[in-house]
Amino acid sequence: MNKKLVVFLLLVCGAVGLSFTPPAERYFEIAKNLDVFASLFKEVNALYVDEINPNKTIRTGIDAMLASLDPYTNFISEDEVEDFRTLNTGQYGGIGAVTRVFNNRTVVTMVHENYPAFKNGLKIGDEVIKMNGIELSTLTLEEANHLMRGQVGTPVKLTVKRMGKEKPFDIEFKREKIKISNVPYFGMVSSDVGYVQLTEFTPDAGKEVKNAVVSLKEKGAKHLILDLRGNPGGLLMESVNICNIFIPKGKKVVDTKGKVENSNVTYETLNSPIDLDIPLVVLINRGSASASEIVAGTLQDYDRAVILGERSYGKGLVQIPRPLSYNSQVKITTAKYYTPTGRCIQVLDYSHRREDGSVGSIPDSLKKEFLTSRGRKVFDGGGIEPDISLEVEDAAIISQILYGNGFIFDYATLYAFNHAAISDAKTFSLTNQEYAEFENWMKTKSYSTQSPIEAELVDLTNEAMREKYYEDLKPQLDQIKTRLADSKKTELSRHKDQIKKLLEREIVSRYYFEKGTVETGFKYDQEVKAGIDILHNQTEYKKILKL
Repeated sequence: MNKKLVVFLLLVCGAVGLSFTPPAERYFEIAKNLDVFASLFKEVNALYVDEINPNKTIRTGIDAMLASLDPYTNFISEDEVEDFRTLNTGQYGGIGAVTRVFNNRTVVTMVHENYPAFKNGLKIGDEVIKMNGIELSTLTLEEANHLMRGQVGTPVKLTVKRMGKEKPFDIEFKREKIKISNVPYFGMVSSDVGYVQLTEFTPDAGKEVKNAVVSLKEKGAKHLILDLRGNPGGLLMESVNICNIFIPKGKKVVDTKGKVENSNVTYETLNSPIDLDIPLVVLINRGSASASEIVAGTLQDYDRAVILGERSYGKGLVQIPRPLSYNSQVKITTAKYYTPTGRCIQVLDYSHRREDGSVGSIPDSLKKEFLTSRGRKVFDGGGIEPDISLEVEDAAIISQILYGNGFIFDYATLYAFNHAAISDAKTFSLTNQEYAEFENWMKTKSYSTQSPIEAELVDLTNEAMREKYYEDLKPQLDQIKTRLADSKKTELSRHKDQIKKLLEREIVSRYYFEKGTVETGFKYDQEVKAGIDILHNQTEYKKILKL
């Protein structure tokens, strides 16, 4: 019944979005459909065979209605407002620890330095059994998160199980104001190349990047790499502030254009830049979106940086929150944004859905060509296309299984228990003997994998049975199954480089925390290496940017 109700609610509420030329007629249609909606729910609530949860049913209708617009227009209930505020500000009251659930175990996966969790001795790898005396196994992940966070100054007690300790024990904390850093790492990746990792666009992102750049220049950086990979975006104004570090005051960074007049805004740089000339590479990938794309697109439009990596996500939409009754909110897409050349990089066209409701990418035939400051061709409608494209190796199925089921995490905890110290993060590497020990450890574990090829083989076998060809094809199918089974026996060896990288990153986190996980990855990071190479080859760098 619920599905039918949702479909009906969509049909009724979707009419709210219809556009009618005469305002009076439009307002009548809105009022009529809202009245129909209320009448419908009243009748269903009164007569439906089972009891209906009004909060759940109405929320389903609201979510479905907004989902018919785009994925970014969302309803935020009173219970979700605090999480939404944390997402946008990077601040919350807590102890400074990150947890994750592996097979019904809530484990600490990161401890932020200089916050209560770190100062009171909580360790990565600890399993949290209780929180304020409440068994975590009885709570949902959302409930556990709310219990962990709270008003600054209030106490929280964790009961944890730790490797090497016979019994669980309690650790008490007092919650503090936690500010998630937008720049978790910056440092030198060669004698003259500085590196800045930007993972968020919450308040002060521009200030943090600016401080990092100034510090790196003082350490001798003659070139810079700005890493926006995996950065989903955030506050638009912070993207303007970051661009302002590298381009002059008074330069356009982005235009926003929407239906409402006050959505049409031009954002320009407001301050004097830090450095107009330092050679710059910006790293992007498929996870770079929104504000990340504004920064990459603006610096590309002004030929101020070489963009390197994969094509970005392609989110050219702007959202603003609006207050609703009962302390709830709605986040509404109000405008599209345009880089200085005038291009909108939005990939999916939500305004023109197919008959089945699906959304397609903007076709190449409709993409427009634009010219950068120095006449280089760039295009809209498809994210930010890098100046230097690099294909990134996809994670193997076995790597995903080992990471997703916590085997990588658990072995790192075991390794740290058996090793009091390791070398510095940049040079740490597992030996062949140590990796062989991990392979032996995995022989004691139970797990299953099914590759896409195996899934297709199952489908092919079932189809052959339906079509009565199975007996004829059985020898060939059995041969393929045998070869796949033999191949799976060597998965840990065949994907050693990829798994070893995950292991080293997880192990290093036990000793050097978040900064260490970044540094240990540099030796494997092909995009960072390519960035250093192009910065050291100034002839090629200038050729790309037509300098």
